[in-house]
Amino acid sequence: MLTSLVEAASRPRPAYRTFRTSVSRVVRLSPHFTRVTFGGDELAEFGTAGLDQRVKVILPIPGRGFVDFPDGEDWYRAWRELPAERRNTFRTYTVRAVRPAEREVDIDFALHGDLGPASAWASAAKVGEEILLVGPDELSPGRTLGIDFRPGEVDTVLLAGDETAAPAICAILEQLPANAAGVAMIEVPTAEDRLAVRAPAGVEVRWLARSGADAVHGERLVPAVRDWVARTCCAQGCLPGAPSAAHLRRALDLAEQSEVDDAPLWDVPEGRSLDGDCYAWLAGEATVITTLRRFLVREAGMDRRQVAFMGYWRRGRAELD
Repeated sequence: MLTSLVEAASRPRPAYRTFRTSVSRVVRLSPHFTRVTFGGDELAEFGTAGLDQRVKVILPIPGRGFVDFPDGEDWYRAWRELPAERRNTFRTYTVRAVRPAEREVDIDFALHGDLGPASAWASAAKVGEEILLVGPDELSPGRTLGIDFRPGEVDTVLLAGDETAAPAICAILEQLPANAAGVAMIEVPTAEDRLAVRAPAGVEVRWLARSGADAVHGERLVPAVRDWVARTCCAQGCLPGAPSAAHLRRALDLAEQSEVDDAPLWDVPEGRSLDGDCYAWLAGEATVITTLRRFLVREAGMDRRQVAFMGYWRRGRAELD
């Protein structure tokens, strides 16, 4: 028995584990953003590495709660082996803030009505509701797992994404060094969805509001990124600026329809990214982010190792796993 306890104590702690929490506060930040604060004694050991650290929000099964959700390091494999009706739904989010002393974690939810289970839950979340988080263990040597913002020694940073990437971009901005330079471009549904965020003086923050019922993701973000790169950190000199609306729609349609081998939905440089003039972090709807990545690598001449590319979601699909 003693030997087993010693062996267990000597094994490295898993990078991620399950934390039992309940809703402490719910704050509506804007028409399409809600901040949910989770509390619980176990959060004293929740990781604090920050930046774009991803966690899983586990939702209850009506009438069953979390009785079937597997614990332990191999929870995902065990979850997949459960019958479909006993699998808790979960979604991936970025931690907005961690306060270990208060045993609290903030997560900002981008709301899109009842189209997704997490959005529907966050829209109606009540104080006291039990929720599970699968997140980083502060006492684990692997606690930085799930962080993909890893720039090398660069002069300029480019952060670009839609509303689903806004919490990660805001968290990154607030942890950049004071002398950082660059731009953050965040496309959101309305002008009222601009969020409060602290950024270094040398990093411009642009909130790009879509307008009109027929507006599609990327119509504001793609031209803005093209124009800024052409003027600021293009590796091959001058580039044409923003494309016409018709050209942009064709490019987005092509990205949505094509299956190209060199444009995976998630491509992050291993280790720290290549040193250089500019580092780009792109996240959001997969079609839009694929279009931006192609532009940066093929037209602007950026090295692939200087571009972190994350398709958080795709139109018509629940979540990218």
